Amino acid sequence: MQVKPIILSEPYALVGFAGKRVIEDTIHEKLPENFQTAEFVLEKGFIDRIVPREKMKQELGMLLGFHSGRSAS
Repeated sequence: MQVKPIILSEPYALVGFAGKRVIEDTIHEKLPENFQTAEFVLEKGFIDRIVPREKMKQELGMLLGFHSGRSAS
């Protein structure tokens, strides 16, 4: 069975390897204002869920419990 990673992000986090200006200079096109934000990347399917920092520990516990076959209580 192949394991698929679960990718989480905090709200409004910037996601990317190169900065927006570097990409625009390379492709010679203007990118959307919200390009590389967690919300934009979520819409494109590159992350699975946006979780606020104060709920991240609970979310990770739930996911680990789910994948280990135990309930996260």
